[in-house]
Amino acid sequence: MKLTAELLGISYNWQHVEISKGETRTAEFLSRNPSGRIPVIEFSDGRYLWESNAILNYFAHGSELLPNDRFARAQILQWQNFEQHSHEPYIAVARFIKKFLGLPEARRDEYERKFKGGLRALDILERHLTDRDYVVGVGLSIADISLYGYTHVAHEAGYDMTPYPGIRRWLALVAVTPGYVGME
Repeated sequence: MKLTAELLGISYNWQHVEISKGETRTAEFLSRNPSGRIPVIEFSDGRYLWESNAILNYFAHGSELLPNDRFARAQILQWQNFEQHSHEPYIAVARFIKKFLGLPEARRDEYERKFKGGLRALDILERHLTDRDYVVGVGLSIADISLYGYTHVAHEAGYDMTPYPGIRRWLALVAVTPGYVGME
């Protein structure tokens, strides 16, 4: 969300939510997002929008990050669905178990399963990026932003990114985009 907001010059106030302390399970938070997950955007009129890709689509509407071409938009949705179902559940969870939990023995099997799923996702993304600079079309889009989030910190989950030259080139392109900000 931050990267999209920065690239589009959208002002925002960021509020950190501590998942490990149960802050997404409070009645107040659940009134904003009944699934108890982050991110959640609160608008000045009191409305809320949740799910990262829905938020990206909302912010990018009318910008160069979300082209008007019907097929390009469908491709963006395709890659955002890939990110949500075949990428993030593996790489992000493996990263959480390794980086934030210290890879406890009780979660080692889960880590290994998630890690393998992440390898499959990285292989698919690598094949796709072998002959192109961006995920969809000729410029940066919200498909890139969706996939960039956990790909650029995949090494924190233990992934060796050396075998992925297409991904590494793509990560470098995104990182030099004016207005770039990475995940904290």
